[in-house]
Amino acid sequence: MDVLPNEEEQMIRNSAREFFEAECPTSLVREMEKTEKGYSEQLWSKMSEVGWLSLVIPEAYGGSGFGMTTLGIVMSETGRVLAPVPFHSTMTSALAISDFGSEQQKQEILPLVADGNQILTWAFSEEDPRYLPETINASGEIKGDQLVINGTKMFVDNFEAADQILIVCRTSTEDNPQDGITVCIANAKDTAFTNVPLTTIAKDRQSRIEINNLSISQESIIGEIGKGWPIVSDMLNKSTALLCAQLVGAAKKDSEIAIDYAKNRTAFGRPIASFQSVSHMCADMTIWVDGCELLTFEALWKMDQGLPYSIEVSQAKSFCNEKCLATARTSQVIHGGMGFMMEFDLHLWYRRIAAWTMRLGTTYEHRKKIASALIAHEGPVRLGMNLEAVNI
Repeated sequence: MDVLPNEEEQMIRNSAREFFEAECPTSLVREMEKTEKGYSEQLWSKMSEVGWLSLVIPEAYGGSGFGMTTLGIVMSETGRVLAPVPFHSTMTSALAISDFGSEQQKQEILPLVADGNQILTWAFSEEDPRYLPETINASGEIKGDQLVINGTKMFVDNFEAADQILIVCRTSTEDNPQDGITVCIANAKDTAFTNVPLTTIAKDRQSRIEINNLSISQESIIGEIGKGWPIVSDMLNKSTALLCAQLVGAAKKDSEIAIDYAKNRTAFGRPIASFQSVSHMCADMTIWVDGCELLTFEALWKMDQGLPYSIEVSQAKSFCNEKCLATARTSQVIHGGMGFMMEFDLHLWYRRIAAWTMRLGTTYEHRKKIASALIAHEGPVRLGMNLEAVNI
């Protein structure tokens, strides 16, 4: 496994960093926190012009046909500058359509995404926020050639800005909760939706949406009716890996701000970075962020290689949840009280890192998934070896 960027990937990283640092100052981030839609249309348009929106769209639909690793690199750079754009939600949805959608769905949506003319989002979570099939209760009823959906969806990203939305609903109740799940595409501007904006720590745009008799054609269903859980599972894994890339970018920038501050802030006649306690904090932040980056890009690399990657995604998210947030907290400690002042930019990174660590699965949810895999496939052998060692 080689997760280090090759020459082409490094060139893309450099280009993306140069682009976002020039086009997305913190003043833009602050400005977008106060707007209704919460994103910069101008920045979104420029991202389209340079090709960031078409990276993983297949060439047949107007894209560049790159893999998940390349998308992860650019996603990391958006996280680094906290870019106020619906990039994550759009890419998550576009990947699901690209991987599982019908030819008609791909032809109608993916070229528009590549050109920057279509913003996408997706709706999974409900009252029970866990990412499990048994938590899906929004109903989908087949009536003639229509699918009629009713229910409530929580924590929907960028709904006010979205043109299309992928909805996960339950079309039948089976003994196995994974059965009976259906995924479909709907017009986000449909009057069947009632949008209730949520107040978030990141000051980004999330919504609770009430769905009242949303009627869509069966041609809008992705895959087969009642057999959508594999699609959802794949979508969640890819979305989680991309969120980890965002977290890595933000945490790395946060640590760089803190390390630079420690080098220049003097106390008792010398830089505070020369004090052992502060220098150890700086070292810890570097180790944490590098570990998060390694695990994240291992998962993305496995996706590109066609290898199983679900456990690697959980390893990355559980580690990023803890260590990216620890990095943000340590950065605050190094800065002292000024780090918490609204006039100082550091809190922008802290709020977003804190918010992102709570999305797409908690540390404990992902640890449970990893532990189950260990017990099922490797646990007995390891436990046996440990017991033998204890007996000796």
